[in-house]
Amino acid sequence: MKLYPLLFEPNLHPVVWGGDAINAWKGLPAAPQPIGESWEVSAVPSSVSIIANGPLQGRDLISVIREHPEEILGRSVAAEYDNQLPLLVKFIDARRDLSIQVHPNDEMAARLHNKRGKTEMWYVIDAKPGAYLYAGFSESLAPDNSHIDQAGRESAMDEYRRMVAEGTITEVLAKHEVKAGDVFYLPAGRVHAICSGILLAEVQQSSDVTYRIFDYNRLGMDGQPRELHTELAAEALNYHVEDDYRTAYDYQPEQVNALIDSPFFKVNVVDLSKPTSRNLLAEDSFVIVMCLRGDCRIGVGEGTEETLLREGYSALIPAAIAHYVLTPAQTDGHSVVLEAYIGQ
Repeated sequence: MKLYPLLFEPNLHPVVWGGDAINAWKGLPAAPQPIGESWEVSAVPSSVSIIANGPLQGRDLISVIREHPEEILGRSVAAEYDNQLPLLVKFIDARRDLSIQVHPNDEMAARLHNKRGKTEMWYVIDAKPGAYLYAGFSESLAPDNSHIDQAGRESAMDEYRRMVAEGTITEVLAKHEVKAGDVFYLPAGRVHAICSGILLAEVQQSSDVTYRIFDYNRLGMDGQPRELHTELAAEALNYHVEDDYRTAYDYQPEQVNALIDSPFFKVNVVDLSKPTSRNLLAEDSFVIVMCLRGDCRIGVGEGTEETLLREGYSALIPAAIAHYVLTPAQTDGHSVVLEAYIGQ
């Protein structure tokens, strides 16, 4: 089968803290419940993406990858990740504050849940004036932040438990006011929360393991208190205080701007107002393209019909054809996209 850029059906998740921005952005009818997450490209079995275009239309992404693992994922990625898509990407609309949470690393997630851990990154698409998020601790809960040994870690865990019980944990979290274009890298173990008034893109390891630390004593969509995972989070947390949690980068228009180069994924933001060729074949990886502004077209070779990628939607470009051209869909148009892939 001749492979092509894959588009996907909307995969929307109603949550108590969600809003209405995602449906409006995608040109979809208003939802009866608040939508907090759009799982753009997912091979998580509980919420797998359904292909929306071409000969594979109507097929689920997991089964298609199973039939063509090396062509879609890349030979090295397929070998390392047992023929499974290792990334999950989302758009997130926080009408209200998300819970304070943390994710386990690969070792802990495998040991307790038989799953992968969850390192992730955020790219802020839009933020209301004064909007902020939490990432990391602002002050140490251990006696010596420079060297947290086992005794120091146990002391930090005790202090963490006390503050969770008293509802004061947010007092020791690093609070960051944000604007469009801000980037945060969140390795597994880093405490975090998106707060109200923020629309962002998230790239993460393909995992659904989240430990909820504090949720403002609110009820979930079912009218019941949302479950907390105090002890699991205590083990997962990295209690070290960093000097800066925001990812610095030099944004250049009309350029490919590197944002994240980590062991788990690479992410670029591409700013373009003319055809821009991208040859990532040497990475031997699929590429996920998230269109943040301005519809664009994806071309993968002469004689092949271009794929229209609309603003607010995402595509998966199989590794075998990861030499492509991005072009703004409108004459004199301007597009901004995120690229996410597994780096070599």
